[in-house]
Amino acid sequence: MIIVAIDLAISKSVACIYNQENGEHKFVTFPTKPQEIHDLMLEYGPDRVVIEICSIAGWVYDLITSMDIEVQVANPTNAAWKWKNVKRKTDRDDALKLAQLSAMNQLPVVHMADRDVRAWRKFINYRSSVVGRSTLIKNSIRSILAAECIKLSAGKCGWTQKSLRKLDSMAISPEQLGPEPLWKCQLWLELRALADVGKLLEQITSKLDEMAAKNEKVKLLQSIPGVGPRLAEVVVAYIDKAERFDNGKQVGCYAGLTPRQFQSGDMDRRGRISKKGNGLLRKMLISVSWLVLRYNDYFREIYNRVSGPGNRNRKKGIVAVARRLLVCCWAMLRDGSRWRAPATCVPVASK
Repeated sequence: MIIVAIDLAISKSVACIYNQENGEHKFVTFPTKPQEIHDLMLEYGPDRVVIEICSIAGWVYDLITSMDIEVQVANPTNAAWKWKNVKRKTDRDDALKLAQLSAMNQLPVVHMADRDVRAWRKFINYRSSVVGRSTLIKNSIRSILAAECIKLSAGKCGWTQKSLRKLDSMAISPEQLGPEPLWKCQLWLELRALADVGKLLEQITSKLDEMAAKNEKVKLLQSIPGVGPRLAEVVVAYIDKAERFDNGKQVGCYAGLTPRQFQSGDMDRRGRISKKGNGLLRKMLISVSWLVLRYNDYFREIYNRVSGPGNRNRKKGIVAVARRLLVCCWAMLRDGSRWRAPATCVPVASK
């Protein structure tokens, strides 16, 4: 078997042409362009191509698979791939290691979704980044006011239309600024930035809502009491194909919601969650799980059982809810069934 392992880079990439039978190999450096990669495939006719997951891996994967060549996409965050205690690490070393791990069937690989799904994921992440921008601006405004001993209402109350009008009355544009303190000009600029980001967020959310309304899988997950379109679309986009997971434990591991484990002899120590996998998926699950407790007796019973009397282990309880919620979503996508509370659910009276 001929394996072509490519260490991808934005401008220049290195390929290792590896013969699995005798281990012979050579290296080729080429510009990272579609035509160059196409010509490389035609010249060496590989049985398998190996690349790392990165920002440009998508179009490279699409190009090579269109030529009916097997492609493996490596996960560089896996322990088997990490470089430790080495005196040299080069692009050629990376390419050779990719080829050798693939030849031994020891390469940690990731699932590569279709192009449309990858674009959907990017748009979802784009919305998350815009939300982050909004939070940064709000924190900056709070910092400006705190320096002037002006208190802003906590939480969402500080960003109501009434509160924003009050803040706007204190702000002064750069053109109108006279002997007034500079913080008023800074406040004006931050308020304008917040308004612009707000409009951008509305447009992104509107488009995602439109896409969610046409997606049957997203609508299916919204049958779970407490689950809205934002969590449903993230789960559908990142689970992608439910059949690629064999069981619920694999799904929990995929989101990094399973505990770390260190076992040696009679010792079996379990720690905090691993936090491996997609951070946005895990963040959304944890955030929405607090909301699900209000509307769903099944998950509230899990939370009460795990957190214990007086909710002493609140974090452990909510992680258990998030993990079970994800597994339920996966099972619904696998079976194509709407939400049904398991028969073991013991309803808990709402307070």
